Amino acid sequence: MTIKNRAAIVGVGQSEIGKVPHRTGLGLAMDAAKAAMDDAGLTPVDIDGVLAGYTMTEPYLMLSSVLCEYFGIQPTYSSAMMVGGGSAGVMLHHAVHAIMAGAATNVLIVFGENRRTGQSGDDAVAAISKIGHPYYEHPYGAPMPGLYGLVARRHMHEYGTTHEQLAAVSVNTRYHASLNPSAQMRELITVEDVLASRMIADPFRLLNCCLISDAGGALIVTSADRAADLRKPPIYIRGIGEMHTHEHVSQARELTHTGASTSGRIAFEMAGVSPADIDYASLYDCFSICPIIELEELGFVKRGDGGPFFADGHARLGGTLPINTHGGMLSHAHAGGAGALFDIAEAALQLRGECGDRQVRDPELALAHVEGGVLSAHCTIILAKDR
Repeated sequence: MTIKNRAAIVGVGQSEIGKVPHRTGLGLAMDAAKAAMDDAGLTPVDIDGVLAGYTMTEPYLMLSSVLCEYFGIQPTYSSAMMVGGGSAGVMLHHAVHAIMAGAATNVLIVFGENRRTGQSGDDAVAAISKIGHPYYEHPYGAPMPGLYGLVARRHMHEYGTTHEQLAAVSVNTRYHASLNPSAQMRELITVEDVLASRMIADPFRLLNCCLISDAGGALIVTSADRAADLRKPPIYIRGIGEMHTHEHVSQARELTHTGASTSGRIAFEMAGVSPADIDYASLYDCFSICPIIELEELGFVKRGDGGPFFADGHARLGGTLPINTHGGMLSHAHAGGAGALFDIAEAALQLRGECGDRQVRDPELALAHVEGGVLSAHCTIILAKDR
C-alpha cells in the first residue's frame, strides 16, 4: 500500500530561538507545540498521537509521556525517538504510517532543547563526544567537527572541492537568514569572512559549523481527507524514504557515498517525480560539506559539482534551486533534532507561500533531506502543494 498523498502537514510551529535563558527545553517544546496547534486550528484535545524528539538538556526518561502530561494529552499513540539529526524525518514517516493504520488521527511531532543556555560549554562537548565510537574514535579525542572533517577532506581529495566552495555554502545560508526575522544570525558574511574565521577542525572554520541554539519546533500531521477541513492549506507528503548505513564514521563503508542516494531514490520513485521537478530544497547543513554531498547524492548535480553549484550562486533565492531559505543550521538555528524539523517546516512554509522576503516564486514541489550521526541515518521527504 502506497503512502503517497495519504497524509499532510497541517501545522507548523516554532518557539523563540537563539539565546532564550528564560525557557527550559521542555518549555521551548511546548511553545512550539502550541504554535503548531494554533497554526492548524487544533487544540490539545484533538491530538491523539505524540512523537517527541530526543534531548540532551532535560532529565526525563519518558520524554513523550512528560510532554503529554504537560499539555494534558492522553494519546493512543506515543513514543520518544532518537535517530540523531535525522529524527524529525523518521518521525514524520512513522506519523504517516500511524495515521494510515488508524492508530492516531492528528499526530504532534515536537522537539525542544535549550542547548545554548542550558548547558555549559564543557557539558556540550562531553555530550557530543559520546557520539564517537567508544573504542575506535572516542579514545583518540575526535570531536564532532573532526568526524565530519574527515568526510570533507575525503570529498576534497576525490573531487577537488575547495575551501572557497565550502565557504560559499555558509555565505548562501547567511544571505537567506538575513531575510528571515527569526534567524539567530542575520548579519551578511563573505567568503573571505568564512576563511578568516578561527579554525575548529580542519578543514572547518567557525563559520563552516552549525550554531548552538535554544529552540523548539513542531509539526502536526493528519490524514489527507481530514487536512482539507483545517485552518491552513495542507501540504501533502508525496514521497518519503529512509536509509541507515552505520552510526560511527569509522564503520562507514565509504565517506562520500552515503545513504542519501537510496533514501532519495525511494522518495522520488514514490512521488513519481525527479530532481528536475523540485522547486525548493532544504538540505541538512550541520557542517558546510553536508549540503554539497547531499545535493550530489540526491541526483541534483553530478558528483563533484556540488561545490561549484553553491559557489556559482545556483542555491541562492532566484537561482536554479534555492536551498535553505530559512538560513539552515549554519545561520537560522540548531538545537538537536529541532534543526532538521525546521528544514521540513521551511519546505512546507515555502509551499504555503508564507516566507515573506525569502519566498520562492510559485513552488509546487519541495524536498527536505535530513540525516543523523555522521551522514549515517538518512530520510528524504518530498512535499507537494496539491494531491
